[in-house]
This record gives sequence, C-alpha cells and structure tokens, in this order.
Amino acid sequence: MNPQELKAHYDRDGFLVVPQFLPDEDFAELKRELDHYIQTVVPTLPDSDAFYVDKSRPETLKQLQHMGGDPFFREYANHPRWKELAELLLGEEANSRGAEWFNKPAGTNAPTPAHQDNYYFNFDPPNVLTMWLALEDVDEENGCLRYVRGSHRQGRRPHASSQVLGFSQGITDFGPEDEANEVCMSLKANDLLIHHGWTVHRAEPNRSTTRHRPSFAIVFQGVSCQIDDEGRQRYEAEMRAQHEALGLKN
Repeated sequence: MNPQELKAHYDRDGFLVVPQFLPDEDFAELKRELDHYIQTVVPTLPDSDAFYVDKSRPETLKQLQHMGGDPFFREYANHPRWKELAELLLGEEANSRGAEWFNKPAGTNAPTPAHQDNYYFNFDPPNVLTMWLALEDVDEENGCLRYVRGSHRQGRRPHASSQVLGFSQGITDFGPEDEANEVCMSLKANDLLIHHGWTVHRAEPNRSTTRHRPSFAIVFQGVSCQIDDEGRQRYEAEMRAQHEALGLKN
C-alpha cells in the first residue's frame, strides 16, 4: 500500500499490518542486541523492569520495560524507519516513549486481558500508537494478538484490576459484540503490527509447549498529546497496588 492507503487503513480499522518491516540485516541486528540485553542486563534489573511468569525460571521472562538505560535501545527507540511511519499514521510529529519487549513463554498459562493502551498512557488527545514487531512466527497456538476492528472510535472503555503482571488493568465490559469483531493477527517473523491507543486488543495463552512468542515494541505519541494528570495518577496508584500485592520490588 502507498502512504495514503496505509493511513486510510489505520484510521478505518484502528490497526495496520506491515509485512517484513525491516531489512534482513537490520532485523538480525535487532535480535542480536535483544539477546545480548536479556543475557547481560536483565539479571541486574529491578522487578519493576523485568516481569516473569515464575522468576525462579529465567525462561519464563515475559516483559521488559524502561530499556532506555541501554545505549543501543535508547538510540533505537527513535529509529527513522519507525518514527517516519509513526508520524505518517499520527498525522503530526511524534516522540518515542522508549523500547519494550514482550513474550508469551512456551507452555505457560499467561493470557493478556482485553485492554486499551491509552488507559495506561492517559494521553489527551489520544494520538498515540504502539508498533509491535514479531520476532518469531505468531499464530493462534502461541498467543497471537486479537484486535477489535474499529474499537478505537469508541473512546475509553471501563477497566479494573486484572491481576495479570504487566497488564494491571483489563476491560470490564468486553463481550460478544467485541468478539464478533475480533481479528486474529497471525504473523511471520519481522511482520509489524501497529495499533491506535484506544484499539481494544487481547491475546490468549501460549498453548505451544515448544514455541515462545517474543516481540519488540515502540510507542509513539504525537506532539499534541498532553498527560491527563488525574487519569495518570489513578493508573499509577493501581499499578503500585498490584506490584505490592505480588511482592515485587521497584
């Protein structure tokens, strides 16, 4: 699709797929740097920056955030290839919120609750998007993302505590109408997903006993975005309460 078609598709559905987003050598470099970060940096991180299904089992690492302490990822979060596409879809200049890594470890019952990213971010206007790159093949067996088409036009949905580490809040009124409009996003490694801050999405557990579901993500916010202070304070209080209940250390 040309740029105008990409923008129209994103505006209509609230999400977009860009197959084989990175040149092969760039994709290989990103994977090498992620492997290095996981092997050398992650063991030194506080609980609030590295989440596990079971911390006694390193292979169950499920989420990394605040990766900007690493020089490679601090610079990579503003990579022109990512930033230019984000600005095309947002329709304005944009700033990166930094790099993140997500995983659904093989053989773990770790669903991702239905949620909206901007419930966590609290931007007004909600001109924010998440760019999510598959690092390995993704399908229904290993927990592909499921988007509710057009849900970004409905605005904020009610959320409550989910008890899922890394996704502290989930939508409370997710129902049959949402499921009827869901699209299961099966991907090849190096395919890129992009979704609006209000797009409702979720993922089921990884039912594979051998395949993980790793991904790399960067969030971009338009320069018009302002923080909704009341919403941000509410969310941070909810997140702290969850971490305390789970015995995590910051």
